[in-house]
Amino acid sequence: MLLDSPLDFLVIAPHPDDAELGMGGTIARMLQRGMRVGILDLTSGEPTPHGSEALRKRETAAATEILGVTWRGNAGLTNRRLRPTLRARGVVAGFIRQLRPRWLFAPYWQDAHPDHTAATELIEAARFWAKLSKTDLPGEPFHPERIYYYYCIHLRLAVNPSFIVDISEQWEQKLASIKAYESQFITGRDPNPPTLVERFRDDAAYWGRLINRRYGEPFATKEPLALDSLNDLI
Repeated sequence: MLLDSPLDFLVIAPHPDDAELGMGGTIARMLQRGMRVGILDLTSGEPTPHGSEALRKRETAAATEILGVTWRGNAGLTNRRLRPTLRARGVVAGFIRQLRPRWLFAPYWQDAHPDHTAATELIEAARFWAKLSKTDLPGEPFHPERIYYYYCIHLRLAVNPSFIVDISEQWEQKLASIKAYESQFITGRDPNPPTLVERFRDDAAYWGRLINRRYGEPFATKEPLALDSLNDLI
């Protein structure tokens, strides 16, 4: 569980596959630039129509290897019944205190999936709790600098992201990590075009087009962005 040094980023996902769907390309890009990136799945993601606990674990392991993340874990909370309870808050805060990420990534706060909106509320509360002293939480008090929000939504929203990351060079790696979840995105799906995977590609191409790149991933922030230089703007 504990690492030799803190993470740069911790992506917290309601279910295995949400991190890959929402920001798999950005995860790959950050890792390629030497950053330490972790994924904390809050639940097993099961039951689902074509999955099982054992199958989902194998798929998650395959996707994790494809991306090459520094650390991945599971909080053991209950799929379909995820709630921002005090117990759950303590569990997530404990992970944050021990992994000590500079930044957190959480699902966008609007969604049709109750687990996703519950996860966002839970993560925001856990970030605050992680800095508390005089508590029985594991690890030492710690407060991540920022939370950024990735889009992995079940609602057809015309969103206006705060920024878009160029993932043109990482798209194939992201796609491979998504395809690792065969039970979720391939098995039992309509094989006629556009397939679900093709829709993921089209979405990435749309976001890329907005920044004059081939593929992109959108993000939101509730807190102002700070830039050290304008050199990184594209």
